Amino acid sequence: MRRFAFVGAFVIGLLVVNGCSRKATQTGPPPPEVLVTTVTPRDVPRVLERVATLDGFINANINAQVQGYIVTRDYQEGSVVKKGDLLFQIDPRPFEAAVAQAKGTLAKDKANQVKANADEKRAMDLFNRKVISDQERDTNIAAAESSKANVEADEAAVQQAEINLGYTKITAPIDGVTGFANNQVGDLVGPSTGPLTTMSQIDPIKAVVTAGEGPFTDFVSRHPDATERQAYIKTLNFELILGNGEVYPKKGTFYALDRNLDTKTGSIRYYVTFPNPGNILRPGQFGKVRFVADIKKGAMVIPQEAVNELQGSYQVAVVGNDNKVSIRPVKMGERIGAMWEVTEGLKPGDRVVVQGGQKVREGAPVTAKDWTPPADALVSKADQQKKP
Repeated sequence: MRRFAFVGAFVIGLLVVNGCSRKATQTGPPPPEVLVTTVTPRDVPRVLERVATLDGFINANINAQVQGYIVTRDYQEGSVVKKGDLLFQIDPRPFEAAVAQAKGTLAKDKANQVKANADEKRAMDLFNRKVISDQERDTNIAAAESSKANVEADEAAVQQAEINLGYTKITAPIDGVTGFANNQVGDLVGPSTGPLTTMSQIDPIKAVVTAGEGPFTDFVSRHPDATERQAYIKTLNFELILGNGEVYPKKGTFYALDRNLDTKTGSIRYYVTFPNPGNILRPGQFGKVRFVADIKKGAMVIPQEAVNELQGSYQVAVVGNDNKVSIRPVKMGERIGAMWEVTEGLKPGDRVVVQGGQKVREGAPVTAKDWTPPADALVSKADQQKKP
């Protein structure tokens, strides 16, 4: 019995020792995984991106300038036409009759003028020979002047009648693409009936871009001299990003800045023109205009999401060579797209936590992996940033 009791106690003790050794070999959770970026001084292009609406370089409303009935529509809706091409024909017969009547009146008054001039000449001869009085002479002179005035008025009436006749042929004022017709053959149209159609010159095509008052003011402060500002604007190359995300292959150039800011929205418009061979782009399309505003030399930038702001102070988490985290205060400069310039607190080669920072604390070990920036990290979207 004593032997069995000893063996049982030995087995129990062995099990207790094995259990304790297993507990001693158990480890804690692995260090959290974070994504880091290495701080490297570099020349950073300040890329700006603005929403844009395409519009015709010239938009023309085609109106009737005389009243009459449309007898023909001479263009294909939506087609490209040249300046001077016939678009509509208004019934010319009433205007042809008006021209004929005006010319008849002119011919009659010219005949009267011939007689009045002859009477004036005869009266002057008789007056010089003391045959007629001053009053008779003056009457003949006034009659001749009146006849001359009637002829001049008749010539103006003929010219106006011919102009009105010309208005019956409604032609294209520019090279461009025509729209749908608002009136058809047989409609009575006139100056007050509204546009017959519209047309636009779309090569080049115009992108209408809007910038906020803040970016505009900052732009002027960066380029206070008007001559330098104009020279700088001419150096800019613009890209057009279409609605489907594709980049239009032709580069754009700055065209004009509006004279004033919109008092309701606090924004100002400017135009960028793009070559449009083949009329691929059309008015009304939406897109984005992108351009490199300038290059910031030797900037140390990190993603904005890596910066923790607390009561006006900024901190970042830095992973050391021992893979342990240190929390550092930093000073920040300009935001450039999704990036942010660091002016103090970091040095080249520092590894800054971009994602996973909520899982770390001072002195804690981490597993660091490289962070891959998005393709448009340096693109400033619309007016979300403080700088233009």
